[in-house]
Amino acid sequence: MTSLETARLAAKALDSKKGLDIKIIKIDDISSIADYFVIATGTSNTHVKTLADEVEYQLDQAGLSVTSVEGQRNDTWILLDYIDVVVHVFSEDAREYYDLERLWEDGEIISQQSADQV
Repeated sequence: MTSLETARLAAKALDSKKGLDIKIIKIDDISSIADYFVIATGTSNTHVKTLADEVEYQLDQAGLSVTSVEGQRNDTWILLDYIDVVVHVFSEDAREYYDLERLWEDGEIISQQSADQV
């Protein structure tokens, strides 16, 4: 599975649990951290945890194991690292505060339509 397919599958998993404002940002041309960031917002701490759990479950079903998970104690920002794809699930306040879209504005936003083509 390519890193774009992984990012799309993560976005689809987030969408299946009603994640908000899901974005895929292609960053491979501007950073060596990963190829893609997938960013979504949950409506509560429980929702944030549910979204992260669904991504981990769906990608595990596809044969992809998460390398590391950060932030599960406070459930306002959970990061799932799949090496080439990093999934960020935020509470609304945390997403606004950290504003990753602004920090990575030089990356290419992958449209939601193309994200749905898994």
